[in-house]
Amino acid sequence: MQKEKNKKQSSLSILFMAGVKPYENTKNERYMNTKQINHFKKILVAWANQLKNGIPQNKLYIQEKATNFPDPIDRAVQEEEFSFELRHRDRERKLIDKIEKTLKKVEENDFGYCDSCGVEIGIRRLEARPTADLCIDCKTLAEIREKQMLG
Repeated sequence: MQKEKNKKQSSLSILFMAGVKPYENTKNERYMNTKQINHFKKILVAWANQLKNGIPQNKLYIQEKATNFPDPIDRAVQEEEFSFELRHRDRERKLIDKIEKTLKKVEENDFGYCDSCGVEIGIRRLEARPTADLCIDCKTLAEIREKQMLG
């Protein structure tokens, strides 16, 4: 039971961070109307801001922790920690770029539709992964192709 609760909470963490609730469709509502666009724009902006605000903290962490240990094992552990922090920072930077690309799609009224086949991606999928640019069918096919190519 606790595992299900944690899974549900983690899938809603982006929404929680943005201070929004899951979107509730109304009957006969047009897909990607102004209300939906504003919902996702708020999520994307909050997510980008959270990531951007964390970057200076990572930098300070590395600067404050930098010590010249005489023991080679202690130095190796510290270098591994710094390497992990830098990889994490690089992933966050790439995610910020993807969020900004998605925000540009929002501004160009091209958000919410599959880049491959043009169908609606879907509100729930976009809430789980706001930067999704493929519908679930095209994403599944892409993953199968990738698996076949890599063996």
